[in-house]
Amino acid sequence: MKSKSLSRRQFLAASAAAAAPLILDSNVHAQERRGQGPNGRINLGFIGIGMMGRGHLGSFLGNAGVQVVAVCDVHRVRREDAVTRVHRAYAAARKAGTYRGCAAYVDFRELLNRRDIDAVVIATPDHWHAIPAILAARARKDIYCEKPLSLTIAESRAMVRAARDNNIIFQTGSQQRTEFGGRFRRAVEYVRSGRIGRVRTVRVGVGGPAVQCRLPNEATPAGIDWNLWNGPSPERAFHHDLCPVGIHNHFPAFRNYKEYAGGGLADMGAHHFDIAQWALNMDASGPAQIIPPERGDTGLRFVYANGIEMFHGGPSGCTFEGADGTIYVDRGVIRSTPASILQTPLGDRDFHLPAVGNSHRQNWLDCIRSRRRPVADVEIGARTAQVCQLANIGYWLRRPLRWDPLREEFTDNAEANRLRSRENRAPWNRV
Repeated sequence: MKSKSLSRRQFLAASAAAAAPLILDSNVHAQERRGQGPNGRINLGFIGIGMMGRGHLGSFLGNAGVQVVAVCDVHRVRREDAVTRVHRAYAAARKAGTYRGCAAYVDFRELLNRRDIDAVVIATPDHWHAIPAILAARARKDIYCEKPLSLTIAESRAMVRAARDNNIIFQTGSQQRTEFGGRFRRAVEYVRSGRIGRVRTVRVGVGGPAVQCRLPNEATPAGIDWNLWNGPSPERAFHHDLCPVGIHNHFPAFRNYKEYAGGGLADMGAHHFDIAQWALNMDASGPAQIIPPERGDTGLRFVYANGIEMFHGGPSGCTFEGADGTIYVDRGVIRSTPASILQTPLGDRDFHLPAVGNSHRQNWLDCIRSRRRPVADVEIGARTAQVCQLANIGYWLRRPLRWDPLREEFTDNAEANRLRSRENRAPWNRV
């Protein structure tokens, strides 16, 4: 079947008109072909090469089961650096000592239009997760997308629908489900096995809610497509806190601002609330009430339908408090009170999570081949992102809210329901 090449404008028009077959025709055999290329490799494209994207790139370059064929970033220096990294890595593995097979793009739509790409890694700023993921799903590309999965509640549901409608494998970058010595998995197994008795409260220690961006204006440096970086968010001038110049070794401050992310609450909250949801067996649901404090950026309380309360606040990580004891877990520690809770091994009749290995990326690749859902499937990522978004809305409105996790809407609160979504800046309001 001959494919028809699409321009940027044609691709956007096709997406805006929901003309999915035009995109999908060129990828109709993609799922049959995955892992059937040279040496059985999965061809990868990268969208976003900042701190996380660079880390993912380095890991996948060392994986013989994949081939990185394209990278995309609006920042020329980072884009060119990524190409150099790919060429250097593959050249070192070839007898000829040279390699020039990685293409570079400014606009992610051009990357998605390549029929030889099987899957994409999305590691853009948070406000740029949903649109590339939805278009990638329509193009039948499997997806690894960094957390928090979405900027808004409406985006997260649209991402789930796109993944399900197109039968793609979608892994959310919630690495605590597989890595960090298995500490989080162990905590989940012990909590769900009833080792601390009936769970009463959970405390999640992460940063505060997102605030409005009021950074001063700066001139846009050469080599940065600032309009495309800003994308669906409200128009504003460049600032290096949002988009660092050059190859940076820190996490940019865009995470603090509601125009682009969910604050520290969603940044690490997407990890730790994820573990709390997992341990409470709420991967497909969420809390029923959100009760914010009158003032301050901590202390918000969630109440689940079964009466369990979860607090935003406390030491970093997750603290599970039950009738018979507590379990505290963070990336470098897991402990219980009394200590005997964790000293007693789980038995055959206790709850055990399915084995998935200790690599989040490899779990995704394994699922691409098996077509099974990964450990942090898109629905799981959507529900965790929603917990963070519910907390932000609670802090912004400063009033108790009732949430229906099945219908994904607030009960009798029009103002809160409006905050489930936002109007994207043109032309991204038509995707």
